[in-house]
Amino acid sequence: MTERDDYSTVEPEPALGTTTSDARAAAIRSLKKKREFISHLLAYVLVNALLVTIWLITAIPSGAWFPWPLIPMMGWGIGLGFHAAATYGPASRPVTEEAIRREMERLGRR
Repeated sequence: MTERDDYSTVEPEPALGTTTSDARAAAIRSLKKKREFISHLLAYVLVNALLVTIWLITAIPSGAWFPWPLIPMMGWGIGLGFHAAATYGPASRPVTEEAIRREMERLGRR
């Protein structure tokens, strides 16, 4: 087994061309993307809850009314939305053997 990322260890990828191995590799990629998105979402919620708490603690005594935490929430939320679309949205197009061959050739020229 080889170390792939911080989340898990998986066996080396099997040879391309076999339907089961391709499906397994796609399933592993999908699971990793979902785990990464959940981590991103958790960070978004925790950090923004902290920002809102800081705003409430400082706004109540000072009378400040402007909800400044909305600014980072909106900016980060856009990125989170793109991450969600990339994780759970439809695939742009299926990977073909021709595309794999071209990518292997491109990488081989380096």
